[in-house]
Amino acid sequence: QVQLVESGGGLVQAGGSLRLSCAASGRTFSTYAVGWFRQAPGKEREFVAAISWGGGRTNYADSVKGRFTISRDNAKNTFYLQINSLKPEDTAVYYCAAGANLATVVAGASSWGQGTQVTVSS
Repeated sequence: QVQLVESGGGLVQAGGSLRLSCAASGRTFSTYAVGWFRQAPGKEREFVAAISWGGGRTNYADSVKGRFTISRDNAKNTFYLQINSLKPEDTAVYYCAAGANLATVVAGASSWGQGTQVTVSS
């Protein structure tokens, strides 16, 4: 399995932007589909976005389409979540995840990072 470490979270005002990063260990990173989930206080973890191993296919939750962009750089073993037009309801712990394919990631993934807090003030 691949090990994942998130970074880039923080406190930001509504309307602002953040870029989350997830660094992966392991020489097989480029063979994994990867994605992002989030968990708000008192709520269940929810899927946010996913990208295929080669970056050619993406999948987004309806609630973030048009504001969030997932990307990856296989040469750097890193993938990203660009978040624009942040809203207070985006406040959550964001987790990166990896799986064998896009469907596996969307369904709940097999490897997880430890999470990074994103807080959006109104």
